[in-house]
Amino acid sequence: MQTNLRPMSLGEILDRTAQLYRTHFVLFAGIASVYAGVLLVLNLAQIGAQQLLIHLHMSRQLPWVTLGFVVLILPLVFISAGAAIAANNRAVAWVNLDQPATIRGAYGSILPRLGRYLWLTTIMAFFIYLPFILIFSAYFIYIYVVVRPKGIFLPGAQPDPQTALTFAIVTFVAFGLAFAAFVYGVLMALRYSLALPASVLEDLKARRAIRRSIELSQGSRGRIFVLGLLITFIQLGLVAISQAFFFVAMFAAAKRHGELPIWLQITQQLVGFCTNTFIGPMYATGLTLFYYDQRIRKEGFDIERMMEAAGMTGPRLAQPEPTSEAPAVEPWQELGPESQPQLQAGEAATHEGPNG
Repeated sequence: MQTNLRPMSLGEILDRTAQLYRTHFVLFAGIASVYAGVLLVLNLAQIGAQQLLIHLHMSRQLPWVTLGFVVLILPLVFISAGAAIAANNRAVAWVNLDQPATIRGAYGSILPRLGRYLWLTTIMAFFIYLPFILIFSAYFIYIYVVVRPKGIFLPGAQPDPQTALTFAIVTFVAFGLAFAAFVYGVLMALRYSLALPASVLEDLKARRAIRRSIELSQGSRGRIFVLGLLITFIQLGLVAISQAFFFVAMFAAAKRHGELPIWLQITQQLVGFCTNTFIGPMYATGLTLFYYDQRIRKEGFDIERMMEAAGMTGPRLAQPEPTSEAPAVEPWQELGPESQPQLQAGEAATHEGPNG
């Protein structure tokens, strides 16, 4: 049995995450580089398009080009990020169980079911961010329909005191609800935190993976929250360190009413690629280790693996999910219609007995 298959404390999970990342850096960085590379290419293409429009004296079209790239970038980033996280889950599982793992093998194992993982991620994001969307949509509709026509935002305007008071109250309530939505989003994210590892490693569809995550994460959501908080601080710190020079340069250029030189913009994107490659696998690796830790605590997964290694039981296969297209059948139906009369005759003879 693998010595790392045992219940671990939060500190031990963090140590194990760092150990796996250090000893298999090329593997995990290579998996993350696919997502980071897609982001790099798209950002460089946007910079090139902006410079072309400026060269052609079409600067007025820049907002539309930026909007177009946002519409293009978001789906591609979503797909590449989902694939990278799923491949990372698979690679961590292999490495944690002392099995060989490669970048190509990790992506090859998840690509046939990539649509399932993206759909699962979409469902989770919908339930996590829905309150935010509703609250801020209602708030901005209120501003546009009620407040804006009364001229409260016009320079030098003297707004109606009642309108100003109502706007202040609505704003206070909206931000209070936004804080409540943030807490709700964190709680939902913790409930769903193990859904993607469960889907990848147990071959579960979206709904079953979510139920599996809710079951496995019970009792450890506080530890998962601390893990996410620590890794978030580490990631933000690395981003701040790597991008600090460029932020200062952008601020200085803005004061001169200019923009960063093209070579500096490209350098910023290259540094961003390296940063995204380095920090990308951290949280997904920790969550996969938490998934195994919860299975060990709740289901005795370490004992199961030990019995498999000793030849006392066969490897547990993923159970196929029931579908509406495959209704339950009686045993005689599986033999084919030509066997039904023979079975029925045999059953009749048995019930009648030797005396008829």
